Amino acid sequence: MRTALIALVIAAVAAPGGAKDRSSRVPEAIPTGKAQSCITTSRIRQSHVRNDWVIDFEMNGGQVYRNTLPFACSNLEFEQSFAYKTSVGELCSVDTITVLRGPAGPGPTCGLGEFQPVKLVAKH
Repeated sequence: MRTALIALVIAAVAAPGGAKDRSSRVPEAIPTGKAQSCITTSRIRQSHVRNDWVIDFEMNGGQVYRNTLPFACSNLEFEQSFAYKTSVGELCSVDTITVLRGPAGPGPTCGLGEFQPVKLVAKH
C-alpha cells in the first residue's frame, strides 16, 4: 500500500496585543474526557497558538483539543504558525511541529504532548 506524505501547515490565528499580552491569554479550560494520543488531521478546522507551550486545536463540529507541549517551543508564540508532516492522517503525541519564521526559514522543531479534549471557559 502506497502512503503519500502529507505536509500540512497550520497558520494560527494571532490574538490581539503583543507577545506579553498573549502569554497571559491562555484561556482557562475544563477537561471533558480522557487525553488522546492522536487526532485526525482532516478534522482540524484551525489551531490557536496560546503561548510557547500550549496549542488549542479546534475541530470540525466544535470540539477543542488542548496540546500542552512537554517543553517550551522557542518563538512559537511570537510567530503564531507552525508546520507538521504526517503520512497516516493523524497528528500524534510522538510527532513534532516546526515553527515557521517566514523568509528566515524554518525555526525550532518541538515535540507534541497528548491531546486533551477541553471546553474553553468563557470569561464574563
